[in-house]
Amino acid sequence: MAKKYYVVWAGRETGIFTSWDVTKRSVDKFPQAKYKSFATEAEAKAAFAKSPNSSIGQSSAKPSTTKMASTKTKASTSSTATQASNQTVLSQFDVVIYTDGGCEPNPGKAGSGIAVYRQAKLAELWYGLFNPNGTNNTAELNALHQALLMAKAALDAGHSVQIMSDSQYSIKCISEWAYGWKSKGWTRKSGEIANLDIIKQAHELYDAIKDKLTIQHVAAHIGIEGNELADRMSIYAIDQQHTPFSQFKPPLDIGKILALRTG
Repeated sequence: MAKKYYVVWAGRETGIFTSWDVTKRSVDKFPQAKYKSFATEAEAKAAFAKSPNSSIGQSSAKPSTTKMASTKTKASTSSTATQASNQTVLSQFDVVIYTDGGCEPNPGKAGSGIAVYRQAKLAELWYGLFNPNGTNNTAELNALHQALLMAKAALDAGHSVQIMSDSQYSIKCISEWAYGWKSKGWTRKSGEIANLDIIKQAHELYDAIKDKLTIQHVAAHIGIEGNELADRMSIYAIDQQHTPFSQFKPPLDIGKILALRTG
């Protein structure tokens, strides 16, 4: 049997695989999984560097044991970004926004941070929303809310945008769970919904732009520059006890910023 190369754009792990068993574990029962097989490594690499919508649906060898990925063009939340797939994201979107929140201890002093890339280059850093009695989840949600505000402005200007958050909690709150809570009058049987005010604000904004936007979970603290910079900004907000959400003043010396205290 000829060797196949499986590209996974959205799954438990993303990348190019040569084993269908590994690929299936990544995509099986994964919501809105996006994947496809190719006959050559060159074809697979070329496809992985592009949007899945440009490849899915075109003729190519495919596994017979499962249906191919959805061809919806609607943007969505997707898989955890690793080092390799993160670089692909930067090349695919005009604007990529990394978010992070920190809290010391948890609960305790909290702050939020953002790193904005334009055309694959670091353009802006943001920090603030210090709360002396916050939580890590609240800080993460605050950062994601600010990213959504930035994303809307960029989308309105005609740019393609992706948000990268290392908080599965925040992503699921605003893109999944909020729909059920809202349908029940913002209540749930198990008790009070924590962080409801910021969830409502972020969800309303997300719901308005979700058809044009992708939010992806990014693995934390594995050396992905944007994630690390957002982390430094969240801790910088705590150290500075900075309540407004403000742009970090240039020059953006990445080495010096990464040398700041981590969360």
